[in-house]
Amino acid sequence: MTTLPGRPDTALLVIDMQHGAVDGAHNRSDVIENINSLVARARAEGVPVIWVQHSDDGMKEGSHAWEYVPELVREDTEPVVHKNYGDSFEATDLEKVLAERAVGHLVVTGAQTDACVRSTLHGAFTRGYDVTLVADAHTTEDLTAYGAPGPAEVIAHTNLYWQYQKAPGRQAATVDTAKVSFAATAGE
Repeated sequence: MTTLPGRPDTALLVIDMQHGAVDGAHNRSDVIENINSLVARARAEGVPVIWVQHSDDGMKEGSHAWEYVPELVREDTEPVVHKNYGDSFEATDLEKVLAERAVGHLVVTGAQTDACVRSTLHGAFTRGYDVTLVADAHTTEDLTAYGAPGPAEVIAHTNLYWQYQKAPGRQAATVDTAKVSFAATAGE
């Protein structure tokens, strides 16, 4: 039900599953396992898998921190979108990559929940996409030393509020890995 005309398809978005973002992240192994499961399903169903890779002062391009974790393997035919901002659409070619594939529904996974995942959820939604957040396939690090809630609470809160997002002609949803549908309408 996206507001993007002629965009009936779905894509799986894997955001910033890089050493610098997830090596010390909450529930890392389970999140990676769930993302791998979704990647395998998407490939089997012919659904595009789009990889997003962040660069900044802490994750310089080409560094170990910048590299994807070895448990997740991108196929050569799957696009990678390089970014420098939280929102995966900001100053990137993500919109072009999705338009070329007629994508109007994004299934979102990755890191970090309270930064790049959240920014991308909102960026996609305001741009007209239906957006499904996979509740058990995103993670963040412990930032309690800076006054943030614990990572489990950050993840739970994001999962809770995302399922209630509303906008004309668009749908938001939060589902577990086992209930993900790559159908074009979020939450099916």
